[in-house]
Amino acid sequence: MKYRAEIDGLRALAVVPVILFHAGFEGFSGGFVGVDVFFVISGYLITTILAEDIEKQRFSIIDFYERRARRIFPALFFMMLFCIPFAWMWMLPDPLENFGQSIVATTLFANNVLLMITTGYWDLASEFKPLLHTWSLGVEEQYYVIFPLLMLAGWKFGKKSVVGMIIALALLSLAVSELGSSRFPDANFYLITSRAWELLAGAVAAFWVQKYGVRSNEGLALLGLLGVVFSVVAYDAATPFPGLYALVPVLGVVLLVLFAGEGTLVARFLSLPLLVGIGLISYSAYLWHQPLFAFARIYMVEEPSRVAFAVLTVATFLVAYLSWKYIENPFRNRALVAARPLWIFVFSASLFLVAFGLAAHKTQGFVSRVFDPDQAAAEDMYISYNERNFLFKKDAFDPDVPVKLLVIGNSFGRDLVNVVRETYDLTSVGLIYRDDLSDCSLVESELGQRLFASASMVLFASNYSLGEPSCINRVIDLSAEQGNRVYFVGAKQFGHNLNWVARTRKQERALLRNPILEEVLEQERLARAVIPKKHYLSIIDALIDQNGNMLITDENGRLLSADRVHLTRYGAIYVGAQVLFLSPVTETLMPK
Repeated sequence: MKYRAEIDGLRALAVVPVILFHAGFEGFSGGFVGVDVFFVISGYLITTILAEDIEKQRFSIIDFYERRARRIFPALFFMMLFCIPFAWMWMLPDPLENFGQSIVATTLFANNVLLMITTGYWDLASEFKPLLHTWSLGVEEQYYVIFPLLMLAGWKFGKKSVVGMIIALALLSLAVSELGSSRFPDANFYLITSRAWELLAGAVAAFWVQKYGVRSNEGLALLGLLGVVFSVVAYDAATPFPGLYALVPVLGVVLLVLFAGEGTLVARFLSLPLLVGIGLISYSAYLWHQPLFAFARIYMVEEPSRVAFAVLTVATFLVAYLSWKYIENPFRNRALVAARPLWIFVFSASLFLVAFGLAAHKTQGFVSRVFDPDQAAAEDMYISYNERNFLFKKDAFDPDVPVKLLVIGNSFGRDLVNVVRETYDLTSVGLIYRDDLSDCSLVESELGQRLFASASMVLFASNYSLGEPSCINRVIDLSAEQGNRVYFVGAKQFGHNLNWVARTRKQERALLRNPILEEVLEQERLARAVIPKKHYLSIIDALIDQNGNMLITDENGRLLSADRVHLTRYGAIYVGAQVLFLSPVTETLMPK
């Protein structure tokens, strides 16, 4: 395959926006499309190699996978091994447990599946995941396992059949992607079913180039470049993606591959030594940027400054150069690293990484590394502590109990159930929790009306999503008519980062605080403006000090929250004592 310097320049156009996007620099809100650029390039290059080898009857599936292993595993495994000591020193148990799960999933090229299950790409928690970016490697490797076999099978029926199959699969994947962008956005973002069409677009371009060659068309090449640049600056978290919107950067790359021929201004621009140099180290740059950014966030109490991210960005390219020179290049050279030592390294590193990841998972993040056993028992921490309250999801109250409490809300509603359970003796209280009702549906649905009419008291807690203010007023008016009590529990959030507690000496962890996020204060102000004071219970008022710092540990140094938003058992006890017990709720749940 003839070397094309402009393809390496195009890699630079992919990796730089991704890095600047993850660093939070303005003007790169759509930098995530750099991954889509990589997908098209990969599809083009891999298909070109496969088609040439199959046509010349020199294709070997073993050799293909060995080349992929040389390209991907050494730099990736070295990066993950380097991350482990910092994760051990700086992460709280819950994040370390998740990191261990990501280690296993990344080693098995399934981190895209794990991330789809555990978190959304745009969640705040994703910024603290050192291996967040390896989801794209999962997509590519899953593609590499399947695509060569499809090529071989289809080739028996001729090249036209292969191209037809690729186009059909690409259209099917694009349809799934467009449908999923609105119906199941997290799965759509991460899974190969919604991304395969981007790689297949590169595959179609490869067959086109093989048949017609690379054409020099200044207008179409410029249009392709503008499509990529437009996506980087115009797209953001609100853009339904991937789907039809992804056609802009994907077709932009296809146009560049097909028409940025020698002599065009675009090809000369992409062939600039600086861009080609960045392109050559782009894989290592992609690997290292997210761990550097994530561990900076994990280490610092608040979000790192723009200056810090600028320094980290420069550091990314310095580390990437060293990784490219001393890890990538030697392992890709069969004269330096033969097949046997390569596979010994791959299997040995894989075994160690999987063993560490499973141990982190089984021990809930090596809890004893940070906390004494009585300060962080697994059953007292979110998630299991929170989800135990599904047992209260019932359709009717026991008619024999004198006090009937209805709690409405999502996982924050389950938090509130924990607060109630830790604060009061519920022997004479009937408790029902519903996560499928809201302030509106409570007064509109048959089930909601029946539960509301039966309840002595109703507590709403969804960190509080205001919904329709008119529904809130209707709930309050209806409660006045029926004689039951209604309260809306305010927002809670424990700062940008809790991991720094892991580095604090145990004897100094009592009553630690974090700066509260401004958006949480704004949420509290909006709630207070809509909900009458006598129906509103503020958590923030009880936990914040005069300097705007939110309490994150109790007097014994135990975390009130393990994930910055949900309560541990210790947090439930503290909030119960400081908020619920001192409120009118006690008059109902503990009548004199």
